Amino acid sequence: MKNRIFFKLLAAFLIVIAAAAATLDLVVGGAWEASLRTEIERNLTQKTLLFAHRVESDHTRSLAEIVAQEGQAAGARATVIDASGKVLADSESNLSPDENDAGQAEFAAALKGETSSSERRSENVGIPFLYVAAPITGGAVRLAYPLSDIQAVQAEVHRRMFWGLAIALVIALLVAATASVITARRLERIVDVAARIERGDLRARVDDPSVDEIGRVAVAIDRTAGQVERSFAAVRSSQRQLETLLNSMQDAVIAVSADGLVQWANQPMDRLVPQRTRLNAPMVETIRDPDFLATVKAATATKRVCTGRATSIVPGRAYDVTAAPLPDGGAVAVLRDLTETERVEKTRRDFIANVSHELRTPLTSIQGYSETLLDSIPENSGHNRDFLEIIRKNAARMSRLTEDLLTLARVESGETRFEPEPVPPIELLNDAEESFREIARGQGVELQIDGVGKNGQKSTTASLKAPDLPSGDGSVESLPQVLADREAIHQVFSNLIDNAMKYGRSGGCIVLGARHAPRGIEFYVQDFGAGISSEHLPRLFERFYRVDKARSRESGGTGLGLAIAKHIMLAHRGSIRAESELNHGSTFLFTLPFA
Repeated sequence: MKNRIFFKLLAAFLIVIAAAAATLDLVVGGAWEASLRTEIERNLTQKTLLFAHRVESDHTRSLAEIVAQEGQAAGARATVIDASGKVLADSESNLSPDENDAGQAEFAAALKGETSSSERRSENVGIPFLYVAAPITGGAVRLAYPLSDIQAVQAEVHRRMFWGLAIALVIALLVAATASVITARRLERIVDVAARIERGDLRARVDDPSVDEIGRVAVAIDRTAGQVERSFAAVRSSQRQLETLLNSMQDAVIAVSADGLVQWANQPMDRLVPQRTRLNAPMVETIRDPDFLATVKAATATKRVCTGRATSIVPGRAYDVTAAPLPDGGAVAVLRDLTETERVEKTRRDFIANVSHELRTPLTSIQGYSETLLDSIPENSGHNRDFLEIIRKNAARMSRLTEDLLTLARVESGETRFEPEPVPPIELLNDAEESFREIARGQGVELQIDGVGKNGQKSTTASLKAPDLPSGDGSVESLPQVLADREAIHQVFSNLIDNAMKYGRSGGCIVLGARHAPRGIEFYVQDFGAGISSEHLPRLFERFYRVDKARSRESGGTGLGLAIAKHIMLAHRGSIRAESELNHGSTFLFTLPFA
């Protein structure tokens, strides 16, 4: 690095020195030479004028003497000519009878009465001369000054400039070497600190106090390193907190990369598998359950939360698997042990089923004997008949409750086996409408199928539908078949229609219908009664949940009808929900998959 910086600095210095020298030579040298020539011409002109004056005024000496003295005094060649151009006297050559200088530019101008100058190379000597001529009476005088002195001075200037360049080059070498060493050491310090930061030493600092550009770079690196150190410390702290939190969980957690390698696992996961989890090893080496692997793979591929059930991780134990995608690929999976929960749930269902079964016989006896006594007691028997009627009603209600409990327990436990088969939606709707048509009319309620009237005519009840419930695309008869157990779906319709008649009879109409949905056919039962408040909607399908408890008991409801409908739909791999608004009726909707 030092050598590279040295040569770069040296090249820069050489370019600057050469540029300065060339500039001086062109600008200063040219100006100096022009100034010198102007000064020589001015002095020579003055001497020429003095020479002309002496030639005209000095009559004590011969013309040859005057020419010799003036030439020696001026350091130039002195010449005198007459009006015809004939040389009368010359300080440096013998006169020739044929020599005539009237054709010289300076003499031609002087013979016209003007002081003139010119510059040319002498044919005899071969060096340039500066000629200045002045007029005199009957001729002209001229001084010729050799310009070889200027060339000598220029050569001396160039020689001294060369030595100056040599000295500047030496100084540049020393400065470049010193600057390169200092700069290289500072840059190597910065590079070393950057390498240490790259290796993980976030406490490394440059600590350069200079205020130049390199110092500013060092300060920026130190600040960046400090910020990275603080951020990394915060990340490490968050990571330790997260690890502590995950290790304190009872559920097993494992993180998997996009290529199926184990990235992290908490302590419950290590205790779950006998061989313990190995980081950066394929996940299949840790957990071989196919359902678990399929759930994690689905979450990684679809970038959505997926759930599943694993039963072969540990013999005799069942786990609920929830896999969620990670932002950078892969997934994190949580395994919750459901063994004890399912055992308790099974015990509860068995208890409810057993108690309900045992209660059926005494309740039937109580109901039968109370009815027999009612038949044998006269109408005017007073309070005795009222008491027997109360006993009969409560026995009947308890009988319905036990029947619903038994049904719910059998559906939840899977004891009730459904037999789904392809069924046209219109048949399910017709079965429900035929079964409850007369019952509804007896309560003053009209029961209709949306989109289909009697004899296949279009129904006009669509106008009674809520605005947020659009009609199906096409007629109900054209909807594709669904996969359903006829009796189970009839029971769902029975529970929903029964609720609609109890709580929505004030609307005077109940509408049944079906339409396309993203994952199947959506059936609905709509009433136009008082509606249900929004805070009750999430809990409608819980056991024994009632919106109006007093009214529900008065109408003979058990609070289990919607729970039974929910579990029937879950067994059909469908869904059920409710939509309602106060004073605008209620709509219960359930979806069945396509056949």
